[in-house]
Amino acid sequence: MYTPKHFQMPDVREAVSFMQRYSFATMVNTLDGVPVATHIPFIVEQRDGTIVLLSHFAKANPQAAASFNGTSLVIFSEPHAYISPSNYEKVQNVPTWNYISVHAYGRAKLISDVADIEVLLKKMIGFYEQGYMQQWDNLEDDYKLKMMKGIVAFEIVVDDLQAKKKLSQNRTEAEQQNIIETFSKSGDANERQIGKYMSGKG
Repeated sequence: MYTPKHFQMPDVREAVSFMQRYSFATMVNTLDGVPVATHIPFIVEQRDGTIVLLSHFAKANPQAAASFNGTSLVIFSEPHAYISPSNYEKVQNVPTWNYISVHAYGRAKLISDVADIEVLLKKMIGFYEQGYMQQWDNLEDDYKLKMMKGIVAFEIVVDDLQAKKKLSQNRTEAEQQNIIETFSKSGDANERQIGKYMSGKG
């Protein structure tokens, strides 16, 4: 990911926090020489200083098999906002876009043991809807096994993390404040969130 120095996010904890907050990500692999992508939810963990991503595909998804053949790219990116030149002090300016994005690279490892798959699913239930856990626990074992046989579970140990936070850091303080004030009054949730990130309250 092209990341000029002033847009870098060097704090790994900040990057992980962002990934956990915007955990519905895009996983990219290559299938027969062509890039393929699937949009799936992830669990983002830190184990002894290592970032691990966990998720699963539908077994019928062709990308499920392709994901184990090389390096995967998982893209976490959510709030973004158009930046109008009307926020700038000089007329000679052009529009741009503010956003935050994290690219995580690593090789997918298959999770094949049924007990381990259920552990993964319980982690996802606990993260995304704790209240569903009781319902899951009360489902018949045959039904749960059928559901688990229909997915391909995996984990990725991240070996390259690229994080970018493009929030007008290259603009003057006055221009940054203009954008923050404009976005704080916006009816668009993305713009309000970008404004919060710009003011350090994201």
